[in-house]
Amino acid sequence: MAESDGGEASPGPGSRAGGGASPDPRPPRPQLTKSRTISGSAAASFAAADRGGGGGGGGGRDSILVRRSSTAPLPPPAAAAGAAPAPRRLTVAVDDPSYAAPNGGVLDRDWCYPSFLGPHASRPRPPRQQQQTPTSADRRNSTNPTVPPRVAVSQREEEKILASVVKRPPLLEERRPLPPPPPLPRAPRFDLSPYLPLLLVVTVTSSALAIWQWIEVMALQEKIRSCSDDNPVDSVGTAKMSWIDRDHGSAVINSGNWNLAPSSTILAFAVPLFLFKYVDQLRRRQANSMRVRSSEEEVPLKKRIAYMVDVFFSGHPYAKLLALLLATIILIASGGIALYAVSGSGFLEALWLSWTFVADSGNHADQVGLGPRIVSVSISSGGMLVFATMLGLVSDAISEKVDSWRKGKSEVIEINHILILGWSDKLGSLLKQLAIANKSIGGGVVVVLAERDKEEMEMDIAKLEFDFMGTSVICRSGSPLILADLKKVSVSKARAIIVLASDENADQSDARALRVVLSLTGVKEGLRGHVVVEMSDLDNEPLVKLVGGELIETVVAHDVIGRLMIQCALQPGLAQIWEDILGFENAEFYIKRWPELDGMRFGDVLISFPDAVSCGVKVASKGGKILMNPDDDYVLREGDEVLVIAEDDDTYAPAPLPEVNKGFLPNIPTPPKYPEKILFCGWRRDIHDMIMVLEAFLAPGSELWMFNEVPEKEREIKLTDGGLDICGLTNIKLVHKEGNAVIRRHLESLPLETFDSILILADESVEDSIVHSDSRSLATLLLIREIQSKRLPSKELKSPLRYNGFCHSSWIREMQHASDKSIIISEILDSRTRNLVSVSKISDYVLSNELVSMALAMVAEDKQINRVLEELFAEEGNEMCIRSAEFYLYEQEELSFFDIMVRARERDEIVIGYRLANTDQAIINPEHKSVIRKWSLDDVFVVISKGD
Repeated sequence: MAESDGGEASPGPGSRAGGGASPDPRPPRPQLTKSRTISGSAAASFAAADRGGGGGGGGGRDSILVRRSSTAPLPPPAAAAGAAPAPRRLTVAVDDPSYAAPNGGVLDRDWCYPSFLGPHASRPRPPRQQQQTPTSADRRNSTNPTVPPRVAVSQREEEKILASVVKRPPLLEERRPLPPPPPLPRAPRFDLSPYLPLLLVVTVTSSALAIWQWIEVMALQEKIRSCSDDNPVDSVGTAKMSWIDRDHGSAVINSGNWNLAPSSTILAFAVPLFLFKYVDQLRRRQANSMRVRSSEEEVPLKKRIAYMVDVFFSGHPYAKLLALLLATIILIASGGIALYAVSGSGFLEALWLSWTFVADSGNHADQVGLGPRIVSVSISSGGMLVFATMLGLVSDAISEKVDSWRKGKSEVIEINHILILGWSDKLGSLLKQLAIANKSIGGGVVVVLAERDKEEMEMDIAKLEFDFMGTSVICRSGSPLILADLKKVSVSKARAIIVLASDENADQSDARALRVVLSLTGVKEGLRGHVVVEMSDLDNEPLVKLVGGELIETVVAHDVIGRLMIQCALQPGLAQIWEDILGFENAEFYIKRWPELDGMRFGDVLISFPDAVSCGVKVASKGGKILMNPDDDYVLREGDEVLVIAEDDDTYAPAPLPEVNKGFLPNIPTPPKYPEKILFCGWRRDIHDMIMVLEAFLAPGSELWMFNEVPEKEREIKLTDGGLDICGLTNIKLVHKEGNAVIRRHLESLPLETFDSILILADESVEDSIVHSDSRSLATLLLIREIQSKRLPSKELKSPLRYNGFCHSSWIREMQHASDKSIIISEILDSRTRNLVSVSKISDYVLSNELVSMALAMVAEDKQINRVLEELFAEEGNEMCIRSAEFYLYEQEELSFFDIMVRARERDEIVIGYRLANTDQAIINPEHKSVIRKWSLDDVFVVISKGD
């Protein structure tokens, strides 16, 4: 016997009773059997009960060998028979080597066969040897076991006790085979019993109808033949002939004698055949379908028919009308046949009456007789149902059409319109600027396509409470990523397309803008106008331009606002100038060709427009490159266009050269740059670009303090990843401070009174929420002003080094000491917050959404203006500046605006406007430029100057 868990092996079956020394041949391997765990006490009780019962059954159990799994020896019988020991659980298995199969006792069913390989086919077993497998009769008749004891005498009794409670395993031939797997459910046979009565009734009825029709036909033919042979002239024959002709002549005789009767007869015989064929085909189809879906749940026929009807009506738009038409035809035909059967009128007359009953339910009141009245009432009832259904369908169709108009699903048929794709908080300002731009032409058409409900968009636009001055705003609901929705708004016929950035974070917004550009490039009809894309991150701009090509013009909102904030921090009051130039309410940039100016110097072109200010030239010989602030000696050639600042594109024209009193320019040098100390409150995703711009503008020795909640180590990683070489900064020194800008305790740790400029940025953590961002910026602004008011009680304590060149300008001094403090530039996103800041007069603000909307509208009207803005916003090249009057004139000198423009050319500057000392608003492109007036040194001028 094989060892089990380290237990001792039992002797083989060939050992003798006396335990002789001669070994027997090696016995065959025992068969594998299952184990069972029992307790020793239970085994003893079972054995005692068995011995009490007597009989020869015990002899059969003696031949069963017991294998124990425990390694410890069994207790002696005396201990088991003595005092009751603690119960012990043993795991035993029954082995009988005499029952072993020729294959070593290992059966096919004892192998672990993986179920995922499919059903297991048992291999054939070899025949059992008679001497190794005794019969059941021999084992039952055997009272003295021939198998000698295979265990020690001390263990004999215990093994008998354990073996007495274990049933003998059945022989190989007595073992019951494993139950076969349940067969797959068979498809139920098609039951013809419901169809047999119907088939029988139809067959009998058709046969009877055919026989009756043939009899009638034969009788009619016989009457006709007799009448024609005898040629009767009496009144009775004439009456019969007229009756035949009236009742059946139109249906039988006049139709060639075989019109109705033979056809109906053939139909009567064909109906049972076709019905039988249909039932047979239905049976076959159902059998095939059930065979395929035998393992699936059966779907009731009612649900299946409802599903097929639903699919049919959903897939065919005119299915309802066709079904209604078919029902009407069936009702008229069946009603006509019924009227023909119950009344004496002809078949065509019956069909006409049936139609009149369907069309007007009151026509059946004239019917006489029970049969015609019943049929006419039935037809009229069906007609009322048909017309009620028709009214419902018409009402649904009208409602769907009105809903499609209300939800913005109809197509826009416009040409030369402006298309806006997307929805954001900038839309209101953008629509306002576009309406102002189209005022000169009596208004235009602006179409908005966004993934919002049309009614919601129209309500939000109505809340703007702005007069669009003749411009129509059309809203459509749809996705700019779907070509069908783009075609719905006539994208190929628009003169300009504006893609707004979404309110998501910068990367997701730019990714969506890229997908929209890809959708626009897939329009088969092509695009007539250019595409203006609002980007959020400057790093994503090259990819969009690569995909869109030359039609794409990008406006990077974060970059534009960042550069404007820096320029406004270095030059107070510049924010208001940019609002006047970028918006269409005052003066803006225009580019136009004037052939009469060909051959003139730019110095003369500069004073050739009484109602405009020339700023540059679009050079045709250089591929349309815009040259801003060129030299006076530049001569305009054929094809060149002039860049001007004017009220509108049709409000200016060249005029003869005016008389100019150039005079003498004051010899005042431009003040040198001094080191500055600037504070950044907050963290923007493009803050590395702002640092690069400051590096180009500031003088060496300047300091940039960065106060935000980003850890210092993480800041350096982000700045380095953005492309900033921190070690390569030569003009500015970075000072890092960590804290929350809305906590007073953190702000008090900063030397706020020593900063020349403070920039409050819209923090990256709250840039998705305009209200939250503006609330945070406003709270920071108020806290800084309060802290500064306690530390700087007097504005005279402010060092005048930075503005020593502007000492004569009261306006600059006012902006410098706004609320007796240093300059604070706040990035404001909501116009409502802007009003609060402007009323309090505590900050020189920058309105982000307003300025970006103005830039988008200007580029949408003329894509060439984007080159102008890019140069003015760049840290190199021409820039917009505010200069004191002392650089151009003397105190109380009388000059015209043209005289000042000519004097400014000696400094390579173009004067575009001014602000008087006693006014609050700057004037860009002033009127009456030739009028001489008295100027003060407290006045300031707005100029376009070449970079240092």
